[in-house]
Amino acid sequence: MALDKKLLDLVTRKEKARLAGGEKRIAAQHEKGKYTARERIEKILDPGSFEEFDLFVTHRCSDFDMQKNLPPTDGVITGYGTIQGRLVFVFSQDFTIFGGSLSKAYAEKIVKVMEAAAKVGAPVIGINDSGGARIQEGVDSLAGYADIFLRNVLYSGVVPQISLILGPCAGGAVYSPAITDFVMMVEKTSYMFLTGPKVVKQVTQEDVTTEQLGGSSVHASKSGVAHLVYASEDACFEGLRRLLSFLPQNNAAQPPVLPGSDPVDRLEAKLNEVVPDNPNKPYDMKEIIALVVDHRDFFETQPQFAANIITGFARLNGRPVGVVANQPKVMAGVLDNAASIKAARFVRFCDAFNIPLVIFEDVPGFMPGTGQEYNGIIRNGAKLLFAFAEATVPKITVIVRKAYGGAYCVMSSKHIRGDVNLAWPSAEIAVMGPDGAVEIIYSEELKKAEDAGRKKEELKELYRDLFANPYSAARKGYIDDVIEPAATRLRLVKALEMLAAKRDANPPKKHSNIPL
Repeated sequence: MALDKKLLDLVTRKEKARLAGGEKRIAAQHEKGKYTARERIEKILDPGSFEEFDLFVTHRCSDFDMQKNLPPTDGVITGYGTIQGRLVFVFSQDFTIFGGSLSKAYAEKIVKVMEAAAKVGAPVIGINDSGGARIQEGVDSLAGYADIFLRNVLYSGVVPQISLILGPCAGGAVYSPAITDFVMMVEKTSYMFLTGPKVVKQVTQEDVTTEQLGGSSVHASKSGVAHLVYASEDACFEGLRRLLSFLPQNNAAQPPVLPGSDPVDRLEAKLNEVVPDNPNKPYDMKEIIALVVDHRDFFETQPQFAANIITGFARLNGRPVGVVANQPKVMAGVLDNAASIKAARFVRFCDAFNIPLVIFEDVPGFMPGTGQEYNGIIRNGAKLLFAFAEATVPKITVIVRKAYGGAYCVMSSKHIRGDVNLAWPSAEIAVMGPDGAVEIIYSEELKKAEDAGRKKEELKELYRDLFANPYSAARKGYIDDVIEPAATRLRLVKALEMLAAKRDANPPKKHSNIPL
């Protein structure tokens, strides 16, 4: 009888805890078009798989009469479960309790699941919806944030860390998502900023709305903080599941390989025609990617930020690969500050988690101009060079058209440990394009020519014959083969199979010093 009473007490306590901040606050959350913290976990994880930690944890603050309000969970739901049968750890901030604000006890709950994830080697998914630090706790709440930041850093490159921003994320709270591997946002309901509109107004006199300052569109297109943006929370959860399908559990595991159901030897005649005869005419590199990868299925990351370079995940004969590609359709595919940073971070992620890299190259060089130079194109371009050179995963490069100057070196060339480097017959590999080269090499001849325009065109053709083709580089072994575009898929699959057991290493060191 006594046991029955205790069991009833346990059930009652759990039911109360699961009501979170109460029906009114739950209804308010729903009115904003947002799910509650528990509903989000239920929708993300496989049905019935969630195992909760620390349901009965409460805060320990007694200032400002806080001891009179001790809601269970203290505003964050933590635990583990599965997604598509694979173990993941999760924390979900609960806006219905103290506005999701972070206390020391709350931070300890998050740290516990992060440490458990690192021990067993499983991804961490953080769902952010919080008013920030709990002011009543003073420095304790700041200490809690720093405890989380430290684990973000220590486990970076150990287990995948993914942040879903499904409400406010402001002040110091933004640094944890910023350290994680991928940030996902939802239109109109999520935002991130260090200082809010009121503080901005006080300090800089700028009038700006929450959406203008830190909404999803800002971080998707201008800052590059958000990797993926969705129209609804449900769409975001589906995107999360799709992203995880390409990723390994941890840095010691291989990415999940699916049975290959798209013919390996599928030839795409359209690839023989996709590159225009005019070397200055743009085309869509995404069309090439779609024709080559399994089932035309390409999961792009940061599509709106630095669109002159493309990053994302796909499969080749069931094997996950990270794709990096210049986009001639945007700014002629030139490398600028934003593109270099975007691609470098993606390359380093793939290398950390054993995901082979496939590079489609059509790059006329680095963006010139004072704006680029003053903002550090030398340093930022070096980040991409550094990332490719440091990476030890299989690296396969296909030069589709232009590969000029230092950008040729940077885009995973043979000289920085590219494993297999292929070129299409349309490839142009040279120090610079014919226009600039002729002006330098033949400057005296052009001055003396009776018809300088016609003479320049003749010299450009001569230059093209000598350098603006793949064969000069192929003769020197810098290109492994010049291939028919239609056979690109087959050649990439074969190269990946050959490189499956690749072993490479960097010299022993504490860590590298990438030019940040």
